[in-house]
Amino acid sequence: MFSVSPLSGVVEPAAFRAGPVLPGAAVTVDDESEARRQVGVLPFQLGRDGESRILLVTSRESRRWVIPKGWPMKGRKPFEAAAREAYEEAGLRGDVGKRPLGYYFYQKRLKNLDAVLCQVKVFPLKVRKQLKNFPEMNQRELRWFTPAEAAEAVSEPGLAAIIRATSRQVNASDA
Repeated sequence: MFSVSPLSGVVEPAAFRAGPVLPGAAVTVDDESEARRQVGVLPFQLGRDGESRILLVTSRESRRWVIPKGWPMKGRKPFEAAAREAYEEAGLRGDVGKRPLGYYFYQKRLKNLDAVLCQVKVFPLKVRKQLKNFPEMNQRELRWFTPAEAAEAVSEPGLAAIIRATSRQVNASDA
């Protein structure tokens, strides 16, 4: 089972932050301190076989596997906004950790084909319920993965590192 304590040292080096720049895109920031902030959750639950599972969703535009994430919300703490994104994008309800597991960087493609550097702060979400109806249910695909499969499925190296580190932490606590 996943622990909801924060991981130390899961801060992605700049060299791994986002992968290649999108073709024809201009990255709008050169400095990580200017990255646009986002919040997201790493949704997990214990499978029937007793093994941990991680839920990933597809992004609306590129259809790549990602975690539920979005922009901070006025009047909500970062972990609360992240939990709200989990509901909107995947119909998830559960216990969200107040401290992040870590963060990663990626390049978000804008409608004008430019890209902006985003930093996503990732909070753990122990899933208690998965609703059948939710706001973005017709816009995304959802799938449960083992931690190893989830780390392979995502495109962002920093997110994969958070998934792997979380998985190692879980395995160490089971030993």
